[in-house]
Amino acid sequence: MTLPLIDRESLGYGATVVLSGISFALAPGERVVLLGRSGAGKTTLLGTIHDRLVAARTRVALVPQDHALVPQLSVVKNTLMGRLDDHGAFYNLTNLVRVRQADRGLILPILGDVGLEPEAERPVEGLSGGQKQRTALARAFFRGGEVLIGDEPVSAVDERQAAVLLAQIAARFPSAVLALHDVTLALSFATRVIGLKGGAVIFDAPPAELSRGRIEALYAS
Repeated sequence: MTLPLIDRESLGYGATVVLSGISFALAPGERVVLLGRSGAGKTTLLGTIHDRLVAARTRVALVPQDHALVPQLSVVKNTLMGRLDDHGAFYNLTNLVRVRQADRGLILPILGDVGLEPEAERPVEGLSGGQKQRTALARAFFRGGEVLIGDEPVSAVDERQAAVLLAQIAARFPSAVLALHDVTLALSFATRVIGLKGGAVIFDAPPAELSRGRIEALYAS
């Protein structure tokens, strides 16, 4: 069943309007990619979609652009934090002191999938940008859910690795809404592409219906 989330609304922060007249609904199985220049409103739209999905009691995994990791904690413990809201405070506190074997047994294969198993016990403050990004993805994979929301979730890795990680997102989550900067990757991943420019949606269509010219127009001054 298609889930209507935003209906002809203006979105922004405080008194600042970033996007006007926005509507958005998500159907099961859709992989939606947001395209547009920096400042076009992709992060604002993603944040609203995330909040509305949570309000609708949809289990959502989130990969924010700033990763939102705890620098002093290991890769394993940062990944573990994907399920903190599934347990009470005592369980979480003791698990963060010493990760339970059951959880470790679930996390290590995920770290293997994203190429981080050798770094499992390293504090994330010592990792490269690409490794931190993959830790944030591992946390989302451990959380699981119906939808993954990702704000440039593969921007810090090379194109080959990015394609592998996007394939994993598609395999692990029934639906996804991502902001991506690489148009080629976006078109290969998406079932639906939304183009943002000038505070509005310029197009909302399947990749097969989009010409290169329509996409390039998003980035023109």
